[in-house]
Amino acid sequence: MITVGCAGFAVPATRYFKEFHFVEIQETHLAVPGRGTMRRWQREAPDGFLFALLGPREVGQEGFRAGKVVETALDNLRQVGTELAATTAVFLAAPDFSQNRSNRSALREFLKAVSSQFQRVVFDPGSAWKPDDADDLAEETKTLAARDPLQSGTSARSEAYYRLPGPAGRKSRYEDPAIDRLAQLARAAQSQTATYVFANVDMFADARRFKKAVKIT
Repeated sequence: MITVGCAGFAVPATRYFKEFHFVEIQETHLAVPGRGTMRRWQREAPDGFLFALLGPREVGQEGFRAGKVVETALDNLRQVGTELAATTAVFLAAPDFSQNRSNRSALREFLKAVSSQFQRVVFDPGSAWKPDDADDLAEETKTLAARDPLQSGTSARSEAYYRLPGPAGRKSRYEDPAIDRLAQLARAAQSQTATYVFANVDMFADARRFKKAVKIT
């Protein structure tokens, strides 16, 4: 099963809801969305729509290490999760989060703890980590490690979470050959439950083209 969506509402939510059934809320990375905003999203979203929450940036800044800052950030995230009935939380590592024993240990403990708070936990360790090593840690902690399938190939696990940051960064768009290649990868892993999240500047258009390429209505 393939789920496709964007990292945030790239177009007005009412239009977005007509095209996709999943979104990765970005507002939670910096603050707590207003209750009015969240209620509007709930009201306008179609039945069965899925919200994922991008974890607070403080979590990555603290290197996933326990403390008052991370505890407060997670408390706020849980409140949003309750409001939106969101069961997925996505945590991004800071750019300087290198792959070493200390960071791996801290991330392991964090993932074990937060897994009791959300039904599905995803972590993106960044480009400093080897994708398969991140997958091993995800397997160990019963979580998911995000990766860019066009750069690192698909995950060998039965469930995967793919983030598409743009071929040359956020301000770039995916040309047709890249979308076709992504569709080939998706079809080759057709037995996998996979979520594809576009996070580049043309995410709405690129995600729509990918949906068409893999024949998702």
